[in-house]
Amino acid sequence: MPRLFTGLEIPADIGQSLSSLRGGLPGARWIDPENYHVTLRFIGDIDDALGRDVAMALDEASLRPFSIRIKGIDVFGGNKPHAIIALIESNPELLRLQAAQERICQSLGLQPEGRKYIPHVTLARLKDPEPASLRRFIEGHALYRSRPFDIGRF
Repeated sequence: MPRLFTGLEIPADIGQSLSSLRGGLPGARWIDPENYHVTLRFIGDIDDALGRDVAMALDEASLRPFSIRIKGIDVFGGNKPHAIIALIESNPELLRLQAAQERICQSLGLQPEGRKYIPHVTLARLKDPEPASLRRFIEGHALYRSRPFDIGRF
């Protein structure tokens, strides 16, 4: 049974720039730069037939090219942080694309995504990070910005 999601690729130079932020944080398991992406819709573990249906429906979806950029570093998890993320600057075209994919997935019988969509790139998974070290890391990288980059496919 395949585990599927849709996403956007991160250009190699931006991945390299993000990877330069790695290190100096006990409890962080850093993601390899070649695995950086912006998830649009997590689909999950589904059977092959439904996977083909989802792929065909998404292939028919149109995508108008647009640009996005990374704007800031933060964490997911509130009082129990579990991931360091690079946030994507607010972008109406990105939100339209994600909403269209959500509609397609629901039309094929998939359950609605239960969480609010926050476009991001996961940089590290956290296990019991030291709060002061994590706070210093986030504060030290909060102003990170990437160059804008083009999105033409998912």
